[in-house]
Amino acid sequence: MTTTSSGKLNPVSFSFIGFYILAFLFFAANAALTIILPLRSEAAGLNQAQIGLMMGSYMFTCMLLRPFAAQMLGKYGPLRVMRWLLMLHAGTLLLFIVSEVDTYLWLRALQGVATAFFSMTMQAGIVERLEDKDRAQGLAMYTLFTMVPSLVIPILAVQIWQNASELAFTLLMIGLAALPLLLGYKVDLPQSTVQNKTYTLGDMLRSFSGIWRSIPLLVSSVVMLFASCVFGATATFLPLYMVSTGVASAGIFLTVQGLVVILCRFILRKKIPSDGSWNTWLMAGLMLSAALGTQLLSLMDMLGPFVYISAVFSGFALALLYPTLTTYLSFVLPADSRYVLMGIFMSSYDLGFSLGGLAMGVVVQISSYSMMFTVCTLLSVAALIVVVFFRQRMEAGNKSITAPVN
Repeated sequence: MTTTSSGKLNPVSFSFIGFYILAFLFFAANAALTIILPLRSEAAGLNQAQIGLMMGSYMFTCMLLRPFAAQMLGKYGPLRVMRWLLMLHAGTLLLFIVSEVDTYLWLRALQGVATAFFSMTMQAGIVERLEDKDRAQGLAMYTLFTMVPSLVIPILAVQIWQNASELAFTLLMIGLAALPLLLGYKVDLPQSTVQNKTYTLGDMLRSFSGIWRSIPLLVSSVVMLFASCVFGATATFLPLYMVSTGVASAGIFLTVQGLVVILCRFILRKKIPSDGSWNTWLMAGLMLSAALGTQLLSLMDMLGPFVYISAVFSGFALALLYPTLTTYLSFVLPADSRYVLMGIFMSSYDLGFSLGGLAMGVVVQISSYSMMFTVCTLLSVAALIVVVFFRQRMEAGNKSITAPVN
């Protein structure tokens, strides 16, 4: 059955399978560039801080434009926005083929623009098209397919780099530019959203100030900020770390991590709360898993091949944290400003991810990769403390959800 009695879609309908395939193709480009660009940049003489700045510009730009993307969704609708952003995405990938290393910073920023609009558009489509009870499944499946590229693309990217194959890189970029563009023009996105209105700059600034008045939004954003900083640092510097030591393969590590993410998101997709309830111990467990993952990476010289265990812990945290928080906020945030406020939350992810490259690049330069991953461990522990500290206030809303209706 593809639709429900209310006209909503099923999260495993043909329409949503098209959503998921589009997500895979779109994020496959970033999975490849995350491996190739740092290696190319280091070979061209850039230091770790410069590489961190270049890689971090992707998510930093994404962060700045999330609320604006939500505004455009209200004004033009998801379908039209999707067509615009896919043209920008295709053009950016084609420019990577002909550009030198010194232009990568600006091209990564353009890639971040497209990603800001893509993720907001896709998640708006999921919220609008699915029943409330299916929302967590839809978001989990969507985020699963954004991670599937990390299962297969890193090994391909490493092979392209090691073989110095410009032809293979060119063909990969052309394919990843053209296929999303073709599929995106037929994807089943709504013409407009329930929140079918535009926002002035003042409205958006007031929405930003609302983060301090909403404990759910504040706690979720802080936890996401710390965690995504860890994820960003790992994505940016893991290939360089493993190539420099020769102890392990970045391609194998990222493939193991991607496999864990995919299995967890598929097998546990129905376990993610889809009723607006907050699970403190699930969140604390995810942050503990993230901390164990980076601490094992900091000990790579001692662990040798056993460092791949780190990929299991990191993958578990990466698999469930984002869909759990996104689903939770999609219920507890007010409907009339849901997408702008969710854009602010997603901006915390983007900011953290970019800081993972920017700030941690400086840490690597003044100390070592091992120390950088130790700092990442401390960030995960800090997020765990925030989750436990705000336990009672976050779980207070659970009572209204579970209370019987008279």
